Amino acid sequence: MSGATAIKLADFQANARAALKDPKLRDSFTGAMDFLIDRRAQQFPDLEAFERLRKVGEAVRQQALSKLPELLEQLENKLTSLGVQVHWAETAADANRIFLDLARRHDASLMVKGKSMVSEEIELNHEMAAQGIECVETDMGEYILQLDGDRPSHIIMPAIHKTKQDVAEIFHEHIKGAPLTDDVNELIAIGRRALRDKFSAARIGVSGVNFMVAETGSLVLVENEGNGRLCTSVPDVHIAITGIEKVIEKLEHVAPLFALLTRSATGQAITTYLNVITGPRRDGEKDGPREMHLILLDNGRTQAYREERFRATLQCIRCGACMNHCPVYTRVGGLSYGTTYPGPIGAIISPHLQNLKETRHLPTASSLCGACGEVCPVGIPIPDMLMRLREAGRHSAAQSATPPQQALRGQGEVRQLAEALAWKAWRLLYSHPALYRLLVWFAARLNWLTPPWQGGWTQARAPLKPASKSLRDLLAERRRQRK
Repeated sequence: MSGATAIKLADFQANARAALKDPKLRDSFTGAMDFLIDRRAQQFPDLEAFERLRKVGEAVRQQALSKLPELLEQLENKLTSLGVQVHWAETAADANRIFLDLARRHDASLMVKGKSMVSEEIELNHEMAAQGIECVETDMGEYILQLDGDRPSHIIMPAIHKTKQDVAEIFHEHIKGAPLTDDVNELIAIGRRALRDKFSAARIGVSGVNFMVAETGSLVLVENEGNGRLCTSVPDVHIAITGIEKVIEKLEHVAPLFALLTRSATGQAITTYLNVITGPRRDGEKDGPREMHLILLDNGRTQAYREERFRATLQCIRCGACMNHCPVYTRVGGLSYGTTYPGPIGAIISPHLQNLKETRHLPTASSLCGACGEVCPVGIPIPDMLMRLREAGRHSAAQSATPPQQALRGQGEVRQLAEALAWKAWRLLYSHPALYRLLVWFAARLNWLTPPWQGGWTQARAPLKPASKSLRDLLAERRRQRK
């Protein structure tokens, strides 16, 4: 991740308004999202075949989550037998502490890092930099953002908001000797030359994990650039970090998830690299890390896990298809959200990772059109999740229609006094017909008192004004005329 300061979550609405007024950003996102949508559609020309594959992927993820504690225990035992040291981190601070301990143990001042959203989640680069340890991004998109002090705006294509002219200027300014050119191939070559020496100089390589196989103790890493393979094989020490939900039971379960991930993410039938890492270098092998660690991060995931109505959130395989098809994300961009995971998937997972109150704007940043749920390759009912989070934000656990075992962090704290009073008034009126008729009678006759300004409603709409005659009055008139 970059060295940029995190955007405040509370600024989502202001960020979104600013993004909507930025034509360059709008053009970048619209073009990129249209491209990704077309690529995905080409990979799934037969909708029935897609549904069949999706059912398989959904079943694999649900089956793994249904026995998550057992699979994690099996995974740890298998990895330990293979020589991998497993660490458990309840919070982001715990994970960073483990990284720091390992770096100091190996006297490492430089880490090279492949693309990892979980490392973004714990702000690894910031934390290591504060301790004098350089953590260099090696994914080209992440590297561009790190040089520019910017943040990822998409979980698959982090620099999607940058144009090639932007990249040319960034390289020219930050890479010594880099010419000012907007030739894409030359820009890629410049970036690769700048990173090449880092791989050989680093004592520690860091990577994420797409899937963990409990049966074999294998860590599966999907990528296109080859930097992930270099990070996990060139340095003496490899540290992988991922969320606890990424475990699956069997190696054969990788195949359907891999097919769904690559097609949904980038519209590719298969990625350039599929790394299956099963332990550190063994005797007689010529490459690979001499020491290997896996950090399993909770950071709020058990909150989603313990509540069955939110557990499907953890089925996510981080393809980004829901973001590509979301009309809100496409228009405001990923940086507006202020979270590691933007878009629809961010709106349903961030309240668990952070706090429902702090992320209160995200579940409502949706038109509920359903596109995210339709394209999700593992069948997460995202619109339903959004509605459940909206309800949880406004009702305490005791008031909830389906009371949870434990309250979510921030549950009921989104409720505002004005909103609560409005709903109480609505309930009072609709449960007392005489009172309701009296109100309608007065509203129809006093509609000239309607204020022209009605808060956010009148920013883009005409003011709401009661009709001079209610439907009841009109029907009564019609009946009188017919007699």
